Amino acid sequence: MDYRLFFPATKRNCNPIGDALSQFLPQKGTVLEVASGSGEHAVAFQKRFSHLIWQASDPELSHRKSIDSWIEHERLNFKMPKALDLDVEEIPWKLPSQISSSINTIVCINLIHICSWGCTKSLFYGSSFCLEKDCHIIIYGPFKANGYHTSKSNENFHKSLINRNIDWGLRNIEDVNSIAILNGFSMIELREMPSNNMLLVLVKK
Repeated sequence: MDYRLFFPATKRNCNPIGDALSQFLPQKGTVLEVASGSGEHAVAFQKRFSHLIWQASDPELSHRKSIDSWIEHERLNFKMPKALDLDVEEIPWKLPSQISSSINTIVCINLIHICSWGCTKSLFYGSSFCLEKDCHIIIYGPFKANGYHTSKSNENFHKSLINRNIDWGLRNIEDVNSIAILNGFSMIELREMPSNNMLLVLVKK
């Protein structure tokens, strides 16, 4: 059956994110994408970066069904593994040995503003065990800087998030970087992206 989900924002930002990723992804190995959502990003990036294995994951069953349906629809079964059931807050992460041994990049798109602050802590803590020295974790989404919103639309978005869940909301880049440092990561790139988003690139020291 076709369980594919379609997220409008994914279609809009896929190419800009892919262009930015192309400058930081490795020449071989496995990319672990956490909270892959519909899977539209995942299959697009697997096709674009065919020299890599793109391992999608998500804790929600409906999302994993969508990811697997997208893999089948794009005829990527020969290359791309099925979505993993991975909740970043459930430490330690349970990953198949063949995946955990080859991960050299972790990608996180539009997650940390729609989960608790503990989720961000777990993201870096879990990543610190998965990644070796000089490997990257790449985070995309809207952020605050120095405690301030970078646009009125981001401020309105933040208010709508905390109205839905008090534990959600846009995070300060400085706070995220502090957690990264505590887990052995250093930020090497902070890039402005379309629609008032940011791309954070961090390397394992």
